[in-house]
Amino acid sequence: MHAQIVLFDGFDPLDVIAPYEVLYAGGTASGGAVSVELVSAEGAREVVSGTGGLALRATGTLDPGRPGLILVPGASGRVGEPGEVPDQDAGDGEWRQDEFIPVLLGRTLATELPALMKEAMGNPEVTTAAVCGGSLVLAMAGLLEDRHATTHHLGLDMLDATGVHVVRARVVDDGDLVTGAGVTSGLDLALYLLEREVGPRIAHAVEELFAHERRGTVWRHQGPAPVGL
Repeated sequence: MHAQIVLFDGFDPLDVIAPYEVLYAGGTASGGAVSVELVSAEGAREVVSGTGGLALRATGTLDPGRPGLILVPGASGRVGEPGEVPDQDAGDGEWRQDEFIPVLLGRTLATELPALMKEAMGNPEVTTAAVCGGSLVLAMAGLLEDRHATTHHLGLDMLDATGVHVVRARVVDDGDLVTGAGVTSGLDLALYLLEREVGPRIAHAVEELFAHERRGTVWRHQGPAPVGL
């Protein structure tokens, strides 16, 4: 399995690094069954995160035709106080530090990322994953309507407004779409993908290496619906 992790201006570093390390370790533990790289819609470039100017380098262009996994992270920026809204011109001009997270996520719509992800999600050989606000990136691009997904708890209402079947779970498996909730859920999501795609023994070995035990039940649209709760 080859994994492409997408970088965009203002991304959240932990959304990227946690899955990257898990998948890279999974590749080592499996003798090379997993490979992982950082990509962007624009190609190889230095991409600045939304956390203190920390930058990572994308080594290539997102390839929607390459079989495997594509993972979209969320953004890091201002959450804001209840009722606080961005300045009217906040989304204009070049990206800048300390913008509102919805503004950072919305900026991706003006890039090639939505078109590339639409192509990828139409490819039966690609599994799409998203961590935290990455689900909102896909949803705002109109790519998650009628799908089951989750995101950070502060963004669940926004996700619901796009026509997504919102699930309040740490990891949601909707077949070729797997999403994680809050920032640290990237660890659990990547470990689950290792188990699903490579095997539980590899996932367990990486879990032990990182001294991290996954939390919660992975939600799937299977089995009887709960009643009386």
